[in-house]
Amino acid sequence: MSKVSLEVNGQVHSLTLDTRTTLLDALREHLHLTGSKKGCDQGQCGACTVTVDGRRVNSCLTLAVMQQGHKITTIEGLGTPRSLHPMQAAFVKHDGFQCGFCTPGQICSAVAMLDEIKAGIPSHATVNLTQRELCQR
Repeated sequence: MSKVSLEVNGQVHSLTLDTRTTLLDALREHLHLTGSKKGCDQGQCGACTVTVDGRRVNSCLTLAVMQQGHKITTIEGLGTPRSLHPMQAAFVKHDGFQCGFCTPGQICSAVAMLDEIKAGIPSHATVNLTQRELCQR
């Protein structure tokens, strides 16, 4: 067991966790943030995607104790039903949402991808995807 302090969606949480607890399990089972889903539990499906310091992370593959000192954002931290994040609103407007199981991970991934592009980090989406191309669409 280990004491860990996690900053999730702008709020600090002090937890005592088994050192083998994944970030996904800490979020879902200890903090009751159930937007991130456990799909494949192997990092392939993306249903568990959250952002850590603005970068995409498969929360099923990272240990919670490794995230102390980092800023974690889940789907619950992006917006509210009354004030959607622009990416959430775009998913609704363009019928991008599906059953809701993997949609939270897709939205978190899309938000982080755009932030990564702004920071000059190459995207895994395409080799030539740039901020300028996104603005022209």
